[in-house]
Amino acid sequence: MRVELPAERVEKEVESRLKKVGRTAKIKGFRPGKVPPNVVRKHYGSQVRQEVLSDLMGQSYRDAVQQENLNPVANPQIEPDLSGSKGAFAYTATFEVLPEVTLKGLDKIEVTIPDVQIADSDCDEMIDNLRRQKATWKTVERKSAEGDRVIVDFEGKLKGEVFPGGTGKEVPVVLGEGQMLPDFEKALFGVSAEERKSFKVKFPKDYQAEDLAGKKVDFEINVHRVEEQELPPLDDSLADSYGIEEGGLERLKRDVRENMEREAKQRTRNDIREQAMNGLLDENPFDVPKALIHQEAHSMQHEAMRQFGIKDHDQAPAIENFREGAEKRVRLSLLIGQLIEDNGIQVDAGKLKERVEQLCAGYENSEEMVATYLSNPQIMSQIEPMVLEEQAVEWIVANGKEKSKKIGFKEYMKPPA
Repeated sequence: MRVELPAERVEKEVESRLKKVGRTAKIKGFRPGKVPPNVVRKHYGSQVRQEVLSDLMGQSYRDAVQQENLNPVANPQIEPDLSGSKGAFAYTATFEVLPEVTLKGLDKIEVTIPDVQIADSDCDEMIDNLRRQKATWKTVERKSAEGDRVIVDFEGKLKGEVFPGGTGKEVPVVLGEGQMLPDFEKALFGVSAEERKSFKVKFPKDYQAEDLAGKKVDFEINVHRVEEQELPPLDDSLADSYGIEEGGLERLKRDVRENMEREAKQRTRNDIREQAMNGLLDENPFDVPKALIHQEAHSMQHEAMRQFGIKDHDQAPAIENFREGAEKRVRLSLLIGQLIEDNGIQVDAGKLKERVEQLCAGYENSEEMVATYLSNPQIMSQIEPMVLEEQAVEWIVANGKEKSKKIGFKEYMKPPA
């Protein structure tokens, strides 16, 4: 954007300020307020002119931006322009503006709603996991099998030499949990107490220690003992061990199912959001201002520093690592903002309270926490945008192509490979 200021406007402002300066200027040989204008100009003219040009440039830039109905996203780069009228002051301002976003393809966005089925067997398996967390180990006089814990000393040698990390004393290994390399764990099946055994272990080609990657290593083990897992009884004592004072085992089972339902609902919510957002991005490509991407990447970099406890900025992860994610965040923010504006979406008080209840669920004093959250404007100002975004996602799902798919809890909740 090119802006030109008439010479008369500049000179008028310079003269006005020089008069103000002359009233208080202290120049040797003259009394305050009695300094001749030409002397004031000689001493302060250059400084005053620079101040005037700076102020007029800022004001004229703001006026021009408002006049042209532009939305700058960062401060402009200013360069003087000498091609203007004689005596006039002209400059060129280069800046990025918020793009005009026109949403399209919203009816083409496909979202599959997971219908998560929690079977009794899923709950039973979760209860078994809780029992295993409280399990004890008992020494047995037999050969080791799946699920047993074997206590061993081991020593590994590469080309006849012990390597760093290749030895261990009384190391517990639970068979079947994949704690050790496959060849090592396989050799621990069928061993007995006091047994000594030698075998070879093939290290993976992508092993983190380069000197061992892809190599065959000789191991020797000494078995101290074999232990069998003893699960606590499936009765009220199990519930008591987890702090449940009333309701016993039935209350524990009910709490487990409710927690599973809560986890599935949260996962489903995130899944639906991801599908809706990706659909919105795919249907609405546009250029994002680099300044906004840099600002968001910088914010993400600082958040990473906070999470990892990094205080020295020189040790921070490279900002380039965050640019792709930052661009996606900015693009989504502009798209969601436009969607909300176009459709007049406002925060629903009922959904807002429901979201607060979800955040506080699982705590013993959940009702007190809900009341505290709802009465705290600072907390609510952080939750409201979350709810508004959820309502936008609901709008996308309702106005796009929605279908449902039944899926088992275990399959749906398993972590990605």
